[in-house]
Amino acid sequence: MYIKRMKKFLFGLAACMVAVIGTAAASFPAFAETEAVAEMGAVYWTYNYGNGWSAETKDNDHVQAPENSYATAIWVELENQPANVKGTLSYQVNLSGSGWLDWQGPATEAGDIAGDMPLEAVRIKLTDQLAEQYDVYYSVFQSGAWTDLVMNGETAGVEAQGRRVDGLRVAIQRKGEGAPMDPWYAERNIDPSKPMVALTFDDGPAPATWRILDTLESHGARATFYMVGNRMSSYPDTVRRITALGCEIGSHTWGHNYITRLSAENLHANLNQFNTTLQQIAGIRSMTMRPPGGFVNEASKLALASYGVPAIMWSIDTLDWKTRSPQATVNTVLSQVRDGDIILMHDLYGTTADAAAMLVPELLNRGYQLVTVSDLARCRGGAQPGQVYHSFYP
Repeated sequence: MYIKRMKKFLFGLAACMVAVIGTAAASFPAFAETEAVAEMGAVYWTYNYGNGWSAETKDNDHVQAPENSYATAIWVELENQPANVKGTLSYQVNLSGSGWLDWQGPATEAGDIAGDMPLEAVRIKLTDQLAEQYDVYYSVFQSGAWTDLVMNGETAGVEAQGRRVDGLRVAIQRKGEGAPMDPWYAERNIDPSKPMVALTFDDGPAPATWRILDTLESHGARATFYMVGNRMSSYPDTVRRITALGCEIGSHTWGHNYITRLSAENLHANLNQFNTTLQQIAGIRSMTMRPPGGFVNEASKLALASYGVPAIMWSIDTLDWKTRSPQATVNTVLSQVRDGDIILMHDLYGTTADAAAMLVPELLNRGYQLVTVSDLARCRGGAQPGQVYHSFYP
């Protein structure tokens, strides 16, 4: 994304320089008139079941289906194709129940906008001179994560395993430039090559949560708050501030309920009650959940899978609820921490806020990026609904 933006900036700068030079040297025929040419890129849409066509998406950005929807068709075209470069862009989709459909494009529907069967995989390629001078890279969002970029007709996605495509990313690069940077990393200010950990706080929100947010904000750090749903309405400003700072809110159930004691129907109702309240307060829904007490069994994992969320545990338990000692909490983390850890704390306690005030700057000083659980998962291959995760080690 940075590369694309820099190119557009340079092209714009060139255009301005040409205009200035042309005005200053109009009487000098040695100066030839030159026009800056906009960089070629992809423009694309997905047709999402029950929602229709997505908004237009530009080169190298992500388009993703709304929650509880999925892609049944795609539409891709090029913009700013050089007039003197022959060729076109074409694409092929694997539609569940039908297999690979015929190649289409550009600017034509590939898939089925009238049916309800999801796409499972995608192939995209360039032809003729375009293929000689450019590469097309692409990825799909599948099973809760973006697949690795593939290029030039290779398959993005896993076919014949019932895994639906929920999003698309397409980028055009000049030959030799290599794969483009994922704009998501830039937007979240994350370097995937550097170590990262996820601080998590359970059982809030509470008065101490605000102090923890003060610490996170002052250091440009993020964390995940696994909230008890019936507490959120008592602290709406705290809930909204969490999201405004780019932190994550996950479900800790509506009333700190052990999910192993709930039927699938009751667990879904519980999570829906949590998300309805969160939506009313902050306009978002939770993407992950943490089972209270860390209790989970096969039945509850199946229920979470059908709901579409993973269960997030932890790799470092600070026991802050037991010791109520800021220094003990800090010592526990610093003596064990490694790249990919998920750290468990509780924002019910002022002593935990004291610990966070010491811990956040020290972890940053040691070179760790402090990210949300979903950030960490995405950087390390994603999190599948219904699966249990204690860490995301590289």
